[in-house]
Amino acid sequence: MIDCHTHTAVSPDAEGDVLSSYRQASGLGLKALAVTEHVEANRPEGPENYTTVHTSDEHYFYNRDIFHKSMETNHEVLKHIAGDTVFINGTELGQPTHNFDFADEVVSDERLDFVIGSMHELKGRDDFAFLDYRKEDPEKILGEYFEEILAMCKWGKFDVLGHLTYPLRYICGEQGIPVNINKHENIIRAIFTEIASMDKGIEINTSGLRQDYGKTFPALDLVKLYRECGGKIISLGSDAHKTCDIGKGIKEGMEIAKAAGFSRIFYFKKHVPYGISI
Repeated sequence: MIDCHTHTAVSPDAEGDVLSSYRQASGLGLKALAVTEHVEANRPEGPENYTTVHTSDEHYFYNRDIFHKSMETNHEVLKHIAGDTVFINGTELGQPTHNFDFADEVVSDERLDFVIGSMHELKGRDDFAFLDYRKEDPEKILGEYFEEILAMCKWGKFDVLGHLTYPLRYICGEQGIPVNINKHENIIRAIFTEIASMDKGIEINTSGLRQDYGKTFPALDLVKLYRECGGKIISLGSDAHKTCDIGKGIKEGMEIAKAAGFSRIFYFKKHVPYGISI
């Protein structure tokens, strides 16, 4: 098993440290562990540089500093780890379409092994976690989300697409509002076709299994659609924000990959995918 999406206290919303994460992964017998701290591309500097500050922004400034701290911390840990688990120096790059200059700065860093491309909020809006979907049009928000994801995929400077359908954690899981994801099949198909054409991957993010949503991001039907669109690279990530959650749901994620027709999962070193038979 592998876990290619984890966070420590270097991320503003997580806890723990990298060495403890590695020891946990090694103790679980994981083949590979990626530490992928949050780096939000739309807020590289401090709050004084922005005219609008949302609820979710409070701790999510100085992302340039967060990124360099994560690279230095991960690199230092490499000197102290001992075990068969492959350590991957990664990042979760949020909203690259909101600031391509900073996003390009991040992905060009030679210390990086692995980049997850994610979308946690829309331009000028709060994080999806802080929206009241009873006062919004969830279908409209999802449409805008998928459009932004497609733009990110056309930029393409990441290794895997992170937690596609992330807003459903809050729309369906926390606020209990049903949506018909099939309404967005055409643009999701376009996203997958774009990713597949560039030999990029998607992750099966298992965090939803620990939450009210109860499913992975994305769920089985969309993993099947990704394969139908020519997708070949599947990664797995728990999205752990504390050490005890590392590896959780990964076994179930592997079963979803198999059910969708995949025979291998992948981790990355220096942006090169390495396949493991399942």
